[in-house]
Amino acid sequence: MGVALTLGDIKPGIAIAGVIPGQSVTVVAAMPMGAAIDLFYTTADGGTGREIIDADAVGRLRIVRPESGGPKFDADPDEFRLAAEALRIKYAALYDPMAAVYSSDIDPLPHQIRAVYEDMLPKVPLRFLLADDPGAGKTIMAGLYIKEMLLRSAAERVAIVCPGGLAEQWRDELGQKFSLDFEVFEPGMRFASPSGNPFRDHDRLILRMDQVARNDELATMIGEVHWDIAIVDEAHRMSAHFKNQFGEVDRTSRFRLGETLAETAENLLLMTATPHSGKEQDFQLFMSLLDRDRFAGRYKPAKHRKTDTKGLMRRMVKEDLLTFDGKPLFPERHAETVAYELSEGEAGLYRDVTNYVRSGMNAAAKLLQADGRRANSIGFALTILQRRLASSPEAILQSLMRRRDRLSELLRRIEENPESIADMFEPASNEPTDMDIYDDMWDETDENGQQQLELELDQVVDSATAARTKEELAAEISVLDGLVNEAKTVRASSVDAKWSQLSDILQQHVLDVGTAELPHKMIVFTEHRDTLTYLERRIATLLGKPETVTVIHGGMNRDERKAVQERFVNNPDVRILVATDAAGEGLNLQRADLMVNYDLPWNPNRIEQRFGRIHRIGQKRTCFLWNLVAKNTREGEVYGKLLGKIETMGKAYSGRLFNVLGDGKAFDGEPLKELMIRAIRYGDDPTVQAKLDQVIDSSVQQGLDELINERSAHPEMYPNLDVQEVRKLMEQTRERKLQPGYISAFFLPAFQRLGGTARQREASRWELTHVPVAIRKCAERRDRHRTVSDAYERITFEPRRTHIGNGKPEALLVAPGTPLLDAVTELIIDRYGEALDHGTVFVDRTDTQPDEPTLMMAAEQTITDAKGEPVSRHFDYLQLGEHDQPVFSPAPPYLDYESPIDSEQKAVMELLNAAWLRGDHADEMRRFVYEQGTKPRLAELQARKTAENEHVLAQVRSRLNAEIEYWYGEYNKLSEDERHGKHSKRMTTGLARKRAKEMEDRLAQRERELTEEVRLRAKPAVIRGMALVVPERLIAADSAASEMESKPFAKSAEEVDRRAVALTMRMECQLGHTPTEMPHNNKGYDIKSIDAQGYIHFIEVKGRIDLPEADTFTVTANEVAFAQSQGDRHRLALVRVSPAGPEHDVIRYVAHAFDHISPADSTRSFNEKLDDYWRHGYAPDVSRS
Repeated sequence: MGVALTLGDIKPGIAIAGVIPGQSVTVVAAMPMGAAIDLFYTTADGGTGREIIDADAVGRLRIVRPESGGPKFDADPDEFRLAAEALRIKYAALYDPMAAVYSSDIDPLPHQIRAVYEDMLPKVPLRFLLADDPGAGKTIMAGLYIKEMLLRSAAERVAIVCPGGLAEQWRDELGQKFSLDFEVFEPGMRFASPSGNPFRDHDRLILRMDQVARNDELATMIGEVHWDIAIVDEAHRMSAHFKNQFGEVDRTSRFRLGETLAETAENLLLMTATPHSGKEQDFQLFMSLLDRDRFAGRYKPAKHRKTDTKGLMRRMVKEDLLTFDGKPLFPERHAETVAYELSEGEAGLYRDVTNYVRSGMNAAAKLLQADGRRANSIGFALTILQRRLASSPEAILQSLMRRRDRLSELLRRIEENPESIADMFEPASNEPTDMDIYDDMWDETDENGQQQLELELDQVVDSATAARTKEELAAEISVLDGLVNEAKTVRASSVDAKWSQLSDILQQHVLDVGTAELPHKMIVFTEHRDTLTYLERRIATLLGKPETVTVIHGGMNRDERKAVQERFVNNPDVRILVATDAAGEGLNLQRADLMVNYDLPWNPNRIEQRFGRIHRIGQKRTCFLWNLVAKNTREGEVYGKLLGKIETMGKAYSGRLFNVLGDGKAFDGEPLKELMIRAIRYGDDPTVQAKLDQVIDSSVQQGLDELINERSAHPEMYPNLDVQEVRKLMEQTRERKLQPGYISAFFLPAFQRLGGTARQREASRWELTHVPVAIRKCAERRDRHRTVSDAYERITFEPRRTHIGNGKPEALLVAPGTPLLDAVTELIIDRYGEALDHGTVFVDRTDTQPDEPTLMMAAEQTITDAKGEPVSRHFDYLQLGEHDQPVFSPAPPYLDYESPIDSEQKAVMELLNAAWLRGDHADEMRRFVYEQGTKPRLAELQARKTAENEHVLAQVRSRLNAEIEYWYGEYNKLSEDERHGKHSKRMTTGLARKRAKEMEDRLAQRERELTEEVRLRAKPAVIRGMALVVPERLIAADSAASEMESKPFAKSAEEVDRRAVALTMRMECQLGHTPTEMPHNNKGYDIKSIDAQGYIHFIEVKGRIDLPEADTFTVTANEVAFAQSQGDRHRLALVRVSPAGPEHDVIRYVAHAFDHISPADSTRSFNEKLDDYWRHGYAPDVSRS
């Protein structure tokens, strides 16, 4: 297209392509350097650059514009159109403000849209805590934020830090819902790292929190790299505490990891459903990860006002979440305690095993001073044994037998080797010795490692003993023999009071309840594998069909768990899922609406986690939970009182308090498990019994008070959710939606032009049988970790068509951000991008142009912060006539325009010689874009940024001035003490004065930063392409319009269109909608209509005179792509205009009218049979309005 250059051709003022991929630069100076030149240039957005060009490099350069004049308009129109669409899709997020929503497989909710598009994306850089309730979809919000930032070219490197057990779930969710490819960090990456630092080599990583935090080498490595975005899930784990009044912090390894990410990440998002543990100073220390100045020092109620978190966090609770229709997002839920009494045999076994456990715990307590680790191991083992006792006769029998057999084996080894007796009693170094440690290990272990963890737990339970001699061990085995025999007797009696309660619930609420299409389904949670196997067998027998029951437990790998989930969710014959807490981690099981806690966890927060598996987004039915509690057991008495108190409180507040106990540490600062152990050891003591009752009563009340009072303590955490405003925000962006219509209309022709082969297989699904090497290499150059395959069994452009069932293969969603589409757009720009600089000529055969040629331009607008980083970018189309002012065009007009034919070329050349085209219209367009687009947007951003920074500055000044005052006060106090001969061991006058000075320096620095941050700057608009658009009637003697007017059946095309639009407008009003007629030259649709709920519908009107000859209508490529992108929100209005007068005109609406038209067709318009559409249409029903 351009002319090959020599070094001597490069002169100031010319524009050349090939220096920067995809755009031209203007030469400022070319300084000779022997056999090369030192090139100075400017870019279209006002930037500058410098590069050495030698004889080899000059071969890749082309002149696209000489020293004077504008574009030459000599590019091929098809290449221009293809390159222009590639550019629009490359910058999808600049054109479509919610590109991530429409190119992802999600149904976003109001609170999610608000979080991402109002609370997070406008903050540059982002420092934010997302603290919505469990089940609110925080992963969806994080995925939307990541994808939007990637599409806006505001991020490339992203790190997600989460508990180890959630890493694979994060990868799956980001891949399936957002088409985002992430890798889970593995230790082996360290040894395969080309740079020596694996975090530098991978741009999208998911990190297991403790794997990095507890490894000094990895923690150091991650501190050496920069991230554009860092996201921390379950961020409350990054806790820390103050050691003393002087502000020294006891930092956990996780907190240090958080501090590292705060230093190295441009944008930091913390996510947790439990941000506040009840201690304000710990909460503020946690918040210092987001802003160390607003939360500097230890919180001192007397010195600091309660710092507000405005702009730094948001918390939405379940009861406040709504759908777009304004209805509660979560259905009602009811929890009931089912109390029962153990049978005589069961009660006897419970009493004897409890005495055995109590005896062992007392012995372990005596060992605590001498051997703390062993004592903890024994206490842990006996606690688990006690919990299995409460689970089922089967679980305690199997545990007692394993323990007896394991201790018998230990006794045999001691008898064979008496001198090593001391070593044999020691617990293994890697064994868990506490329930909290075990829970932590479980959370940080992926599914494939949890089976090994269960085996290690069994080993502790089976072998930890307080025996110190061979004789003591033999005595304990003898006790276990008796307990095993007693447990066998209980099992043989077939009396199981707990199972009887579950059986009743199953028969009343599952058997013959619900419909065949939508039967009720239930999850039964147990804590023990032996009980799970026992329940699976008994439930299958009760229901009479083994296939109705399925199980999930920690011994299953991820694929096995997902297969069970699929069967339970999709197979109506599978009614019951028996599960351990493995199912409580990351599985969405809202297909069930009933749940039974067969075993109650000793961490009450797990009850909420379990209930959250079914009481979550997507649940349509009221949810019911039954908690089974044995009245005549010590732990049952504790839990019975606890649940009873919660139920009473819940009724008083209409069931709106979903999680009274918070993280389960509300019992006078003790976890519930400590109360349980105290009840087991000292439950016979009336004083202890009374104390437990008092603690439960006061603690539930305290938890309730904290829930109610939290809003008054931090009201800024709880924003009101205005659904109408959020819906309005979404609706305003729909017009610029690219997915799927415009994406498919670009991709398929572009892919085939690059040598690819695509075949349509099912509706909206294609097979790519050959992906050219050039596309694959381009993708690899962009990111070697995100490659493109040589073929795809299925692709689709519609998120809802990735999975269609019926044995059809899963389809790849081709959308902005996917490597395949990104590689195709980049190759098209590389090959045909010069066409945008050269310009082209289009012919408008749609009769929508004014009676003169117009210039069409694409303009990119950018606003930057003080550092030059973009804070706002926008992409628009403009049109300018010789005698008119420039106007914005919401849709790309070039999609409907065609190439001049041979007979039109002479007239086109005469138009190109017009004097007005020789002017510098690019500058005129830039001025217009600035005045009408950039300037008002800059003022809006400036005002918002100023308000935000003034609020932050006030908070920073308040906090740091208080700290300065405090430390100077300490300095004066210590100075006075030293004059009297008193010296502090923890603090000196020098250190106090140093800290005060540090705070002064931090305040001055932050004041400078916050003042500078509000100085936003607008860059000159970048013209990304220019074309001359010529109305057909100016260059053709017998235009389409004159031909139409010559037909006897048409009085006037304009009159037909006018009556068709008028009837459609009246019909919309009768339907209770608010319609707006668009300008005649609007691209894509004719009427925008808002229904009673506030949703926007787009209507394309086609009117034809009601005569046999008028049997076709024309639809443009833009109208087809727009309709396919809008889906359910688009309607075709067909109007038969009667020669007898307007009162006889007839209208029909057609939904999804153009879905059958293939985007692979290269034609710019389509002639369609009117009768075919009329038959598929429907008469609007105004009686329902």
